[in-house]
Amino acid sequence: MSGPGCPTRCCSFPAVQKRLPVLRWLPRYSLAWLQLDVIAGATVGLTVVPQALAYAEVAGLPVQYGLYSSFMGCFVYCLLGTAKDVTLGPTAIMSLLVSSYAFHDPVYAVLLTFLSGCVQLAMGLLRLGFLLDFISCPVIKGFTSAASITISFNQVKNILGLQGVPRQFFLQVYETLRRIGETRAGDAVLGLSCLLALTGLGAMKSGLGRAAGAEPLCTRVSYCIVWTSATARNALVVLCAGLLAYSFQVMGCQPFTLTGRIPRGLPAFRVPLFSKVTHNGTVPFSRMVQVGAASDVLLPSASQNDYRIEPNQELLAMGLTNLLGSFVSSYPVTGSFGRTAVNAQTGVCTPAGGLITGALVLLSLAFLTSFFYYIPKAALAAVIICAVTPMFDAAIFRTLWRVKRLDLVPLCVTFLLCFWEVQYGIVAGVLVSGLLLLYAIARPPMKVSTQGELVVQPGSSLHFPAAEYLRDTVCKHLQAAPTPGSVVLDCRHVSSVDYTAVLGLAELLHELRKQGLALTLCGLQVPSRPGSCCWHRHRRLLWRPNCTRATQHLESGLPPGPAATCCIS
Repeated sequence: MSGPGCPTRCCSFPAVQKRLPVLRWLPRYSLAWLQLDVIAGATVGLTVVPQALAYAEVAGLPVQYGLYSSFMGCFVYCLLGTAKDVTLGPTAIMSLLVSSYAFHDPVYAVLLTFLSGCVQLAMGLLRLGFLLDFISCPVIKGFTSAASITISFNQVKNILGLQGVPRQFFLQVYETLRRIGETRAGDAVLGLSCLLALTGLGAMKSGLGRAAGAEPLCTRVSYCIVWTSATARNALVVLCAGLLAYSFQVMGCQPFTLTGRIPRGLPAFRVPLFSKVTHNGTVPFSRMVQVGAASDVLLPSASQNDYRIEPNQELLAMGLTNLLGSFVSSYPVTGSFGRTAVNAQTGVCTPAGGLITGALVLLSLAFLTSFFYYIPKAALAAVIICAVTPMFDAAIFRTLWRVKRLDLVPLCVTFLLCFWEVQYGIVAGVLVSGLLLLYAIARPPMKVSTQGELVVQPGSSLHFPAAEYLRDTVCKHLQAAPTPGSVVLDCRHVSSVDYTAVLGLAELLHELRKQGLALTLCGLQVPSRPGSCCWHRHRRLLWRPNCTRATQHLESGLPPGPAATCCIS
């Protein structure tokens, strides 16, 4: 016995492959793939280490927590991920959200990771990935553009060497401008130099073509050096800045603000704290959840790489990453667009490249934390600013103005409110998008013509918010037009009608009868399969030549069935 819910079918090899995508590519793994995966993993590793240190600063946490958050996703996604290019780890936007909820306290950040993982796992198991479809592109663009400005300005204080600047955006702008005279010359010069270097290397990489195989050896070697320097520009700039700071330290003077001491070694594997002891007592779990519980889902797009990801499987991968990450003091992670692009450009073949990236992060924690002490904060600030600047999409405003100006409303609402609080901007943008969607359902376009008879053609399906609008449209034009012989409802664009709309048609029929008018329905769609509509079994009664029978069924609440025309008199 086998059926859709049969245990044998659920435990079959294709079903296991769906839940463990590593089984799809591992049997076909080759030495050529290994070479490309090692190169891509090492390249991403050189990118993720300096970015992790910088993003922890955005989250308001000690810098080591950025590294604690960077390796678990590499290993989990290798087993559960559906996209070969995607890398999970700390990101600028997620760090900004964490700073709003964790209150610069690692205990809250780790608990937030645990709760986020539970929510994402539940969404993946319940197959709720479709909910992401309700977040429109204008909302995402407004959010990312505002986040780009917020995060960039957040780092201006580190570029200028200012201390004690509040994190709220408007207070931050005011305080930074008020104290600009306190700028430390060393930090400002180093920060601006790092910005110029990162911008120049990024432009160099964008304009770098491919080296032809027929080129001389010295040309190919030069190309490889330039490409590696431009791709690993974050690590290169941070390394140079760190060496410069170390040189000044040896000479006995230090013009830069340094990252400071970082605990050496790997994080302890332990259960997240569900309560927090303070000098005023103990904060219980229920209170911590009320203050800090939130989750964010961001699915990187694989549309540029000739494959599609499965949202529910990605939710499972991210959920398990965050759940396990909370046991190694990670803060919430998600898919990184920047590092995913680096992975794709270096020619990664499978998610196994993440194993190399994760190993490099672990090696950094084990052996390089003493060097991280000398990394100037201005250099990390420059890395963050260059990473988030491309997220600002100025062209979207002009595009929406040309395509559909109404979409500017959720875009602007999200964009402006995100400067107040990021979470409020997202919620407001989703609500505005939902209202616009409901308004289009409640007020479908109605094409009305009066040539002997009143013809009303709805532009879309009829659902309960539009029932009263349809009646009002017909009644208004009946009053304004000369007395027609009948009213024709052209339903060629109507693919579905709900029960409330049917009742509205019945009431409209009664009103027209009082005025001695007939109602004609034409162009109705045929149901795609037998029994798909509740009235399909009544089609013979509805569509017989005897229109009185059709009237009786419409009055009883049954909508018309699959015929071309029905005259109700």
